[in-house]
Amino acid sequence: MAGKFILDKAKNGFKFNLVAGNNEIIATSEVYVSKTNAKKGIESVRKNCTAEIEDQTVEGYATLRNPKFEIYKDKAGKFRYRLKASNGEIIASGEGYTTKQNVKNGIESIKTNAPAAEVVDKSAEA
Repeated sequence: MAGKFILDKAKNGFKFNLVAGNNEIIATSEVYVSKTNAKKGIESVRKNCTAEIEDQTVEGYATLRNPKFEIYKDKAGKFRYRLKASNGEIIASGEGYTTKQNVKNGIESIKTNAPAAEVVDKSAEA
């Protein structure tokens, strides 16, 4: 089963989640002011999902140019990632993972699911 982008209303605009075939959320967007901008964000994830990975948890890591996935540790010590577009804007981020391998698996799932994922627009529903 293929992944899909679920576009929905947010408190102050619109956001999307990339959901894998098993219905697990693998990426979440920032909140966009308009639905048009959220759809552009989806296209940006599709376009940039093949980016290289910058592992910021390794001492002396090489800084890559955008677009890129950044792996980092949050304040709680969990591994997370964010996908940055070529302009440096964060276009998608993931949940906290207990291991670096799990965060890498999440990134691979985005690379697999995002390019052909259909867009399901739930923002018009009541």
